[in-house]
This record gives sequence, structure tokens and C-alpha cells, in this order.
Amino acid sequence: MNFVVRNEPKYSFVKVVKDRLDSFISPELKAELVMLSNHGVANIILDLSDCEYCDSSGLSAILVGNRLCEDSEGTFIICNLTQGVDKMIRMAMLDSILLITPGLEDAERLLDKKSEL
Repeated sequence: MNFVVRNEPKYSFVKVVKDRLDSFISPELKAELVMLSNHGVANIILDLSDCEYCDSSGLSAILVGNRLCEDSEGTFIICNLTQGVDKMIRMAMLDSILLITPGLEDAERLLDKKSEL
């Protein structure tokens, strides 16, 4: 398994447990995100702490998660970015459209704040 998925009361937590989010892993991640969305999950937190590398297909999977959450009026947050993945996201200028937090607790606080609005 390339991911750990945990359903929490307010969100689903998905952690990539491989060091590369590339064309071998991203189709599976996209499928997992679509399945969560189809089961009514609107808020997803994606933890990339174990992921050292992300290519364009990985970025595409991340964008699919973001779109699915937006379409269901939810929130998609990525957290625990390693330096390599952070660099790729910034090079692709996706840091301006993605919600990124330093850690899981920060992501949970952000979801709480958004639910209060």
C-alpha cells in the first residue's frame, strides 16, 4: 500500500508513505481521492512528510484532490512538505492556489476556523 487513509469526524487523512509521488503512485492517489469524494468526504488533509520527490503527475493528483474538495464545498490541505516537494510546488506556482500548512495540527486548526465562518 502506498497510502495510509484514516477517516476522522471532520475530514479524511491521507498520508503518502512512499518517498516518491510520481507516475507509478499518482494514479492510485487520484483513485483514492475520487473514492473519498464519492463517499461524501468534503475535507481532505494530505500528508507528504515521507515524500521526498514529486513530479508533474504527482502535482496533477494533488490538483485533483483540491478540485474534488472545492466541488463539494470542502477544503483540501496539504501538510508536512519536504524541501523537494515544496520546491516543486513553488516552481509550478501552485502555492498560490493550494492550502499548505507546516503540520497536521495546523491543518486541523485551519479546518476548524473555516467551519466557524
